[in-house]
Amino acid sequence: MSGVALALEVVVVFFLALFLLHRYGDFRKQHRMVLFATLLAWFLCFLIVFILPLDVSTVRPPACVETRVKGVVPLLSSSQSLVPKICQKPWSYIPDGILPVFWRVVYWTSQFLTWLLIPFMQSYARSGGFSISGKIKTALIENAIYYGTYLLIFCSLLIYVAVTPKLHLSWSGLRTIGITAANTWGLFLLVLLLGYGLVEIPRTYWRASCHGQLLAKTYFKAAKLMTEKADAEENLEDVMEDVRTVNETIKYNHPLRKCIDTILKKCSVEYQEKMGRNMDDYEDFDDKGNPYPSKKSLVKLHKQVIYAVQRHNRTQVQWQILLDKAFHLEDVAKNESSSTHKFVHSFPSAEPPGWISKYLYTPTVEWYWECVFRRWCYRVLAVVLCVFSAAVVWSECTFFSTQPVLSLFAVFIQLAERDYNYVYIEMACFVTIFFLCYCVYSTVFRIRVFNYYYLAPHHQTDAYSLQFSGMLFCRLTPPLCLNFLGVIHMDSTISHQTRQPTAYTSIMGSMQVLSFIANGFYIYYPMLIVLLCIATYFSLGTRCLNLLGFQQFVGENDLTSDLVDEGRELIRRGTTDTGPSFKLSSVLYRSDKAELLQDVEPLDFTGEEPLETDNRRSVLLYL
Repeated sequence: MSGVALALEVVVVFFLALFLLHRYGDFRKQHRMVLFATLLAWFLCFLIVFILPLDVSTVRPPACVETRVKGVVPLLSSSQSLVPKICQKPWSYIPDGILPVFWRVVYWTSQFLTWLLIPFMQSYARSGGFSISGKIKTALIENAIYYGTYLLIFCSLLIYVAVTPKLHLSWSGLRTIGITAANTWGLFLLVLLLGYGLVEIPRTYWRASCHGQLLAKTYFKAAKLMTEKADAEENLEDVMEDVRTVNETIKYNHPLRKCIDTILKKCSVEYQEKMGRNMDDYEDFDDKGNPYPSKKSLVKLHKQVIYAVQRHNRTQVQWQILLDKAFHLEDVAKNESSSTHKFVHSFPSAEPPGWISKYLYTPTVEWYWECVFRRWCYRVLAVVLCVFSAAVVWSECTFFSTQPVLSLFAVFIQLAERDYNYVYIEMACFVTIFFLCYCVYSTVFRIRVFNYYYLAPHHQTDAYSLQFSGMLFCRLTPPLCLNFLGVIHMDSTISHQTRQPTAYTSIMGSMQVLSFIANGFYIYYPMLIVLLCIATYFSLGTRCLNLLGFQQFVGENDLTSDLVDEGRELIRRGTTDTGPSFKLSSVLYRSDKAELLQDVEPLDFTGEEPLETDNRRSVLLYL
């Protein structure tokens, strides 16, 4: 049974990682090595989360049921009689020796990915080189400083151990120093992301139950997305103009013509056809006397084309999705006062309804779900998540106390241990670590750094962002698991209890090699999560960005109200342009988009506000 449980979790985790990669990545266009590295990183991190509860239940002492053997006469008194015991193992018990090997393979593979392979693959995928050797050279140069920085940190810790008389260098000690350095960096980032997620996730579900506020925020996003969309259009036009210039300069007999053909393949079909019509197949010289570009400039142009085309496609898809969401929220607002209790769509689908719409999800059922039950389900879920968040904050601040036990999750686990309830132990561990991972990982999916790192659904995430997320997951998961084991008092280094360690903590070595980290940073730094939760609750970061000129959605703000009104007007014009058939093909959408941009331009760009301000809006940090 244990092998079945382990194999089942491996299969479930693999398909979960594959589903997320399919949602955010593009299997048809992106490089196979990029997809493989990202899938492997996500798979290993999710696998650690799913298997760790089994590890926790495995180290528990087996349940022993006291029974008397029939026909056996005790030789001692009744109070001292020897009673045979039948020991029962957990239903998911994994034999000794399997988990240590499993954790070593998973941990060191993830570390190899996050510190060596993925950074190299990021530079390789982002490079504008035209050959494999050129991309490899660029990636090595870009990562030289990156690798040197971490080598300097490791050497600093090594010197500290060498000059400390009480510490002795050994291979296990060096390995522990490396693991400690990686986990310390990960814990530093983990607390920041966890503090944000513990507050923002329950608040997001609560706000989702308020249709009016959710619709206003959608209008606000529409105004900002239109600014980014217009900027992406302008950037693409500028880059395509550069491509057209070099395309006309370098003719078919030039040695760099292969580079131009490679660049043209990255352009959209529309631009390829336009440039092909402007070329004369019989012209093999430059009669305008333009200087030939260098290969270095073509590499830079190739990189710009990849970024501009990807950003342009992403904003187009996001704009269509945002329009769809706004139309749906407006329909909900209109149907809330319906006396017939039947949901009516403003733009009915042209496709014939399926059997689900006919028999299960009828207009009446849809009305009750959208207008009544959905908001209450979100509110109940928000309250439950608030309780979990409060329990996490309390446990993070008190998990170092073992007498008395103040950590709520440690109390729950110890109560189950007394009754040898292994199913309850595994379920409690899984729910706890799953909630922690959800708070952290969802923040990674929501964060946006200067339009440089951005996870966009519907296959619109670029290769660099995919790999960056995999790198973050690999760095955050080990310290998150150690923090979880400390919260439930299963890490003897932090709880200072003498008990059998889990197989996962055994591969980490003793953190006492660096006592100031084990007894100081690992215990007291997570307490900062209280300050981060308070700052997130009062939206201090959002308010600071808004004061600096980076428009954020803040209630009762003149600028926010103006952007909401602007977004409402954009959605109204989008309704007029798209009509009932909203989901257009890319060709029809381009024709409507030109008219929409022409109408909207006076709203976004005026003589009083320079263009640099709008560009600055599109490169801020979104949380």
